[in-house]
Amino acid sequence: MIVFGPVPSRRLGHSLGINNIPPKVCTYACVYCQLGRTIKMQAERRAFHKPMEILHAVREKVKKAGEKRESIDYLAFVPDGEPTLDVHLGQEIDLLKPLGIKVAVITNASLIWREDVREELMKADWVSLKIDSVTAEVWRRIDRPIGALSLPAILDGALEFSKTFGGELVTETMLVKSVNDGDDHIRKIADFLARLRPARAYLSVPTRPPAEAWVQPPDEETIHRAFHILREQVSPVEYLIGYEGNAFAFTGNVEEDLLSITAVHPMRKEAVDAFLVKAGADWFVVNRMIDRNQLIEMEYDGRKFYMRKLPTR
Repeated sequence: MIVFGPVPSRRLGHSLGINNIPPKVCTYACVYCQLGRTIKMQAERRAFHKPMEILHAVREKVKKAGEKRESIDYLAFVPDGEPTLDVHLGQEIDLLKPLGIKVAVITNASLIWREDVREELMKADWVSLKIDSVTAEVWRRIDRPIGALSLPAILDGALEFSKTFGGELVTETMLVKSVNDGDDHIRKIADFLARLRPARAYLSVPTRPPAEAWVQPPDEETIHRAFHILREQVSPVEYLIGYEGNAFAFTGNVEEDLLSITAVHPMRKEAVDAFLVKAGADWFVVNRMIDRNQLIEMEYDGRKFYMRKLPTR
């Protein structure tokens, strides 16, 4: 599925997701990734879809969402891998701009050291950069980057991008218990963010089933302390630890919509309940999709989640 949603986003309101990278091609193999383990790691950019194919898919979803009176606040590049690996990203943003909806890119920042990537991200209205660590040893443990990448080059590229980007720049730091949640480590991140000067710094914890079963969020006290350490140097700082809500969009085909959403955005049981009510359907549809091996049910932190069956799961 190239396009999914609209889905509720803790940062972007109702966003229409654009899946411009196939599962799961990435520069990282993050221990907490909700999409499972990386299938193919690479750092070289290449074409994955034809830009016009993405434009047509987005247009169709926007049309269907409009017919169902579903609002769309952003067109968000948030794929099954790293969006800046797509060599056509800049062209795709140019093609989407005439639709009159803001464009967002959620990137792990691993290729921000490249001038061409920075130039293409300049076209977006909103960009999120992942900053899980500014220490190479910790960065390699939590994000598990492909060997060709250099953390100092990435951090320098992020600083360079922040100097000239005219849109809204935000950062996200994912905290994993006993990996990158120590006070000294958070202070180093805060020092870097003070230089980067994002419009907003998000502090997040794993809320969906991670790639590695051992991954756990820090306790509340640790999260709260990290928040205050960041806030000493960056403002505003916001948590990304809450639930997005159940406002997933229905665009006409129950099974198609469930498959497109859960391919990149696992849904909690409560969200599926609300979606089925909106669609005028019941759990027979979901159970049938599970029997067909199209969806899988899993549990994390005491809650049930539903995901599309992919090779990584």
